Amino acid sequence: MKTNVAVFFGGRSVEHEISVISALQAINAFNAEKYNVIPIYITKQGRWFTGDALLDISNFKDMKGLEEKCEEVFMRPEYGDYNLYKAQTGMFSKRNPVAAEIHVVIPVLHGTNGEDGIFEGVLETIGIPYAGCNTLSSANGMDKITMKMILRESGIPVVDYVWFTDKQWLSQRDEIIGKIESRLGYPVIVKPANLGSSVGIGKASDRESLIAKVNEAERFSQRLIVEHMIEDLKEINCSVLGDADEHQSSVCEEPVKSGDFLSYDDKYVGGGMQSSEKRIPADLPEDMSEKIRHMAGETFRVLSCHGVSRVDVMVDKKDNAVYVNEINTIPGSLSYYLWEESGISFDQLMDRLVQLALKRKRESDRKTFTYDRNIFALGGGAKGAKGGMKGMKGMKLPRKSN
Repeated sequence: MKTNVAVFFGGRSVEHEISVISALQAINAFNAEKYNVIPIYITKQGRWFTGDALLDISNFKDMKGLEEKCEEVFMRPEYGDYNLYKAQTGMFSKRNPVAAEIHVVIPVLHGTNGEDGIFEGVLETIGIPYAGCNTLSSANGMDKITMKMILRESGIPVVDYVWFTDKQWLSQRDEIIGKIESRLGYPVIVKPANLGSSVGIGKASDRESLIAKVNEAERFSQRLIVEHMIEDLKEINCSVLGDADEHQSSVCEEPVKSGDFLSYDDKYVGGGMQSSEKRIPADLPEDMSEKIRHMAGETFRVLSCHGVSRVDVMVDKKDNAVYVNEINTIPGSLSYYLWEESGISFDQLMDRLVQLALKRKRESDRKTFTYDRNIFALGGGAKGAKGGMKGMKGMKLPRKSN
C-alpha cells in the first residue's frame, strides 16, 4: 500500500513564489512506487486547491485559470480526521465529499503563515503526522530576535544587535538611533524580524540611511532588528537533517553574493537556491568546516528542530570568528543539493522526511495529554475545588447579555 503524502505550498507570504518552486522540486523527487503525492496549493488569499494542474509550473502564470482547473479543498480542525474535503459538493450532490485521505504532510511553506508555526499549529490540532519543526521551534526559528536570544543563552555566538517594534520606532526613534549608534556603530544591517529570503533587508552606513532602511523594513514586520555588520564577510550555509536528539550535518556551501549580503535576486532569480551561484563544498580549512558543521547541529538541537533545516553562518575574515546568522526551518529547495553532495539523493531525502514524521507521531502518541476521567462525574468533586461539587450547588452562572 502506498503512503499518501500531502505537500502544502504557496501561502500568504512574500515568499509565495519561492515556495511553489521548492514544492514542485520536492514533489518530483518522491519515489512514485512508494508514495501517492497530493499537491495542495494555498493561494495568497488563503484558499486551498488540489489537482494535477498544480504540477506544471507554467500554469501559475494564470492564477484564475489555474484555480478553475483545480478542486478547492479544506481539512477539518478535528483531532484524528486526516481527510481532505472538497469545498463544493452541492446541496443535493451524492458524490463523495472526501477528496483524499492523507497519511503524512510535508509543509513546503516559506516565510510567514507557514514557516513560523502558524500552519504547524493547525497540523498539531488535527494530530496528523508531518515533517519539519513543530509550532514552538518553527516560531523561535522564524523570529530572528527570539532565535538570537536562545542561541546566545545557549553559548552559540551571534553578532551584537538591537531590536525594537514598529510602534517604538514611531514613538522613540531618537532613543533607538542613539542605542544603535552607541552599541553597534556603522555600518549595520536592518532586517524585519520574521521574514526570510532577504526580503526587506538593507545596509545602513549612516543615520540617514538607517532611518530609510528601518522605514522600509517596518513595512513587512512589527518587530525589527538591527545588527552589527561584518564588513570582511564570508557567508557559509550548512543543512541539518534529523531531530533534536539525533541529526547529521551536510557539507558546507559558500553562496556567491553580488553585494554586501545575499539578496533575493542572488538566491532566487534564475531558478531557486539550487541554481544560484555557489561553491560546494565551501573552500574552507577542514577544521573550520567541522566547526561550522558542529555549530549548525547545535543550533538545530537547542532550537528543538526537526526534519531538514539550513543554518546560515558568517565568518569574519579579519579574525576567523564564526557567528550564526539565522536558521531556515523550511529551506529553499529543502537544501537537497547539499544532501546530494553529502551522499543522500533527493528521493532519499524525501523518504527520510516521511519516516521522521511517522517516528515523531509514534513518540508523541506515547505521551499523556489527558486523563480518561470526568471530574464532574466524581461524587467528591475535583480536588482543590472549594467544597468540591457540593460547593458548586446553588452557584449561579453569569447570564449571557443580549
